[in-house]
Amino acid sequence: MTVDAPVNDLVPTPGATPDEVLVAGEWRRGTGAPITTVDPATGRTLATVTGAGTADVDAAATAAARAAADPAWRRLPPHLRARLLHRIATLVDTHADALSALQTADTGKTRAETLALVRSAAATFRYVAAAVETAEDAVTPSRGDYVTLSRHEPIGVVGAITPWNSPIASDAQKLAPALAAGNAVLLKPAEWTPLVALALGRIVHRALTEEGLPTGLLAVLPGPGTVTGDAIVRHPAVGKVAFTGGTRTGRAIGRIAADKIMPVSLELGGKSPTVVFADADTETALAGVLFGIFSSSGQSCIAGSRLFVHRSRYDAFLDELTARARALRVGPGTDPATQVGPLVHHRHRDHVAAYVDLARQEGARVRCGGAAPEGERYRDGAYYLPTVLDGLPPTARVCREEIFGPVLVALPFDDEDDLVAQANDTVYGLACGLWTRDAATAWRVAGRIDAATVWINTYKQFSAATPFGGMKESGLGREKGRDGIRAYQRQQSLYWGTGGPLPWAAS
Repeated sequence: MTVDAPVNDLVPTPGATPDEVLVAGEWRRGTGAPITTVDPATGRTLATVTGAGTADVDAAATAAARAAADPAWRRLPPHLRARLLHRIATLVDTHADALSALQTADTGKTRAETLALVRSAAATFRYVAAAVETAEDAVTPSRGDYVTLSRHEPIGVVGAITPWNSPIASDAQKLAPALAAGNAVLLKPAEWTPLVALALGRIVHRALTEEGLPTGLLAVLPGPGTVTGDAIVRHPAVGKVAFTGGTRTGRAIGRIAADKIMPVSLELGGKSPTVVFADADTETALAGVLFGIFSSSGQSCIAGSRLFVHRSRYDAFLDELTARARALRVGPGTDPATQVGPLVHHRHRDHVAAYVDLARQEGARVRCGGAAPEGERYRDGAYYLPTVLDGLPPTARVCREEIFGPVLVALPFDDEDDLVAQANDTVYGLACGLWTRDAATAWRVAGRIDAATVWINTYKQFSAATPFGGMKESGLGREKGRDGIRAYQRQQSLYWGTGGPLPWAAS
């Protein structure tokens, strides 16, 4: 596609997606294996994209390093970088409906959710634009005849590896601050869901061209993590990697980064507790727990997948929760009535089903769900019913391992100390939800739970201005907020002599 094509051609319709990847500022066929992406609601092939091979990664990284060092970009003042980000945000908003439709086709998510993710991406670019334009460095207190300053410089080339469960929003969360910080970016979307990242790449490519900036500042390189992702992480031109995905892969990236002495940010898995105290408002808690686990079909790192209910309310609350979970509307993301769409891929649906089968073997009571829905509408899709399990000890595998699907495990607790012990008995520390009318309880327990994000009487709400990340095996580093830009920069200290005597100077 040429850069002077009509703007409304930037986002293709599902099934008409170009097979090119963005390498070294140009759209061209990749040298890697082809990637076939499937509509999880129907099982039909959406598009075949040429994957990016190791030669493409090398070409992209070399061009990115050159673009990052280009004075047209390196010396661009922050307010002009902000102008670029605002232009990207405008283009994303202009094509919001088309981007939403493309993402629903590629991921199975409901149109309401994908439209919200697109709007979130645009808002991220706008927030980061404002943050970089108003960012300040410091004149630090001097201890002698010199002026001391602290300033921040770009890293150079950043690798951004994003997951399949929230394309475009995750892409923007890394791409916006990395560009704002003055870097070039190698973006690798998930192999299962590359289409929206490629469309976003066309938008950014257009904005760079309009602003007269080096188009090599962004490459979009879909491909297997073991090939394309590994090549990005290992490339000597890459000075930082920002990764969102599974803990096992994050640990492998961390090992490579340690060998390179390279900074990383890792947003990894979770098994987040959501807690209903004895005094919780029933309706608020029911709605929040259901949304926390079954929205996105449970395919969310911060899904509230472990439910703790005070023993005095356990049976009644779980009975009502089960009835409401059973009534959730399962269907394709294109149906406005759908609340729970298909899972992203048939292989992932089978992975989730295997965990529920394991739970049965461990003695779980399946309160609802526990199977794929029946009927012609669901026959070819990757659907799985909202599932509620209980009757298991906290040591059961399904109570401890991330399932990443519409599966909720319920457990009772007796008092605060019992709750904290159970909630913290996990390798993860990403998120937590608390449902209580008592402010003191909420404040105290939030401080005792090993979770980097705690929601109180709400769940899965996000702000671009608020840092996000994990504790323990849920991750390393933070994204979002004003400091999110600094995570893509190197701090430099300057000492500026003011004429005082120097050691060993001639008298």
